[in-house]
Amino acid sequence: MVQPYKHEPFTDFTREENRNAFLKSLETVKSYLGQDYDLLIDGERISTDEKIVSTNPANKEEVIGRVSKANKELAEKAMQAAVKAFETWRKSKPEMRADILFNAAALIRRRKHEFSALLVKEAGKPWREADADTAEAIDFLEYYGRQILTLKEGVKVQSRPDEYNRFHYIPLGVGVIISPWNFPLAIMAGTTVAALVSGNTVLLKPASATPVVAAKFVEVLEEAGLPKGVLNFIPGSGSEVGDYLVDHPKTRFVSFTGSRDVGLRIYERASKLNEGQIWLKRVIAEMGGKDTIVVDKEANLELAAQSIVASAFGFSGQKCSACSRAVVVEDVYDQVLNRVVELTSELSIGNPEKQEMFMGPVIDQSAFDKIMGYIEIGKQEGKLMIGGEGDASKGFFIKPTVFADLDPKAKIMQEEIFGPVVAFAKAKDFNEAIEIANNTEYGLTGAVITNNRAHLEKAREDFHVGNLYFNRGCTGAIVGYQPFGGFNMSGTDSKAGGPDYLLLHMQAKTTSEMY
Repeated sequence: MVQPYKHEPFTDFTREENRNAFLKSLETVKSYLGQDYDLLIDGERISTDEKIVSTNPANKEEVIGRVSKANKELAEKAMQAAVKAFETWRKSKPEMRADILFNAAALIRRRKHEFSALLVKEAGKPWREADADTAEAIDFLEYYGRQILTLKEGVKVQSRPDEYNRFHYIPLGVGVIISPWNFPLAIMAGTTVAALVSGNTVLLKPASATPVVAAKFVEVLEEAGLPKGVLNFIPGSGSEVGDYLVDHPKTRFVSFTGSRDVGLRIYERASKLNEGQIWLKRVIAEMGGKDTIVVDKEANLELAAQSIVASAFGFSGQKCSACSRAVVVEDVYDQVLNRVVELTSELSIGNPEKQEMFMGPVIDQSAFDKIMGYIEIGKQEGKLMIGGEGDASKGFFIKPTVFADLDPKAKIMQEEIFGPVVAFAKAKDFNEAIEIANNTEYGLTGAVITNNRAHLEKAREDFHVGNLYFNRGCTGAIVGYQPFGGFNMSGTDSKAGGPDYLLLHMQAKTTSEMY
């Protein structure tokens, strides 16, 4: 019997020994800033002249590291290595693959604060957000390792007296993993190891904004005993390496987390048959959201305000699950809005190396420019209640911003901003609030704050999102507890961290023997 797993606990930073340990890890990370990191292809480290330079978004002059950049020729070399390694890896015992994941989880757990400190420096995550990211990475390793042990025997099917039938799962082949910068350890690790533990070989192309943490994770998998060629680390440009691998006839599946537009492009390209290709490529895509917290008139209004602020401004709103819309029934609209403004005014923003900072920077100049552009649109569409200012002189800092009195069809109510901006709209009653919540092309997360049981049940049926939360915020899904993925333009509802996720990386085979 597979032992159940409880998720990795979050660090209690009110305890002095934990604070001191984290500060020590920040010093450890500072000691290796600016180093070079190689590609990994077929177990061989390859340095290239062209580098991806990773910088600190809170201090853009500080170089985190320089990571070798793959081109088409190196991507092809990595593909050939993965194809070759698949022939042996696909026949490896699931127990052995699981053990590699459990070993990697133990290695990261021992260096938990170091990985979190690297996330503070490279992604601009405040302490609590970085700690949660690292904990989630450990959870993915532990959870998927256990999942393969429950799937390895397949599923029992019926047999007749003169035959014996088996139904079991086999790996797909070579997968291309394209991971995001906003959870540069958790999602990168989770998508990578789900493919590996299912018996596939992998080409990992991490986000160019956060490649150093990916390089460090690849080192952990090597140390944990992953054979050469099974994982190939090839950071590079999406338009060159990404497109080439998505189109490649030997690519069996693509696992992507990122923007709607890039996800649609991958989906379209993967649907086309290339010369020498003998399968339909599978695409696993998580593509963002426009997530709403609905507040009913029969609600704990303090809980509602706290939930909106935490979900809108945690990690500067740079989560696909972030609350970017608050739809409040008119009876309590002003009370909730005013309390959100009050709470927002108390938030600290600055260098996330300081433990007291609730918010750090946004990831880079293009994100800063995009978010500030949406703030200007918001000033035309609604009433600016607080925030609306940005400063990119040293790092990419934007004040948490609240807009009120938006038309549900307004641009900042419809388009994903991916920054610390929340828009308020008024609903005449709960039914209209659910209608407004559903009026976007996305369907990832949502929350309903109400003490009315009938309204909770209506939301359970009618609020069309993949992850719906009652009387809490709309961020913070935990592996194995709240399987994560959304509807419509939010992607393929892949439900990462859930019981069906590994099956997306495998195919079913029936064997029938006559006696």
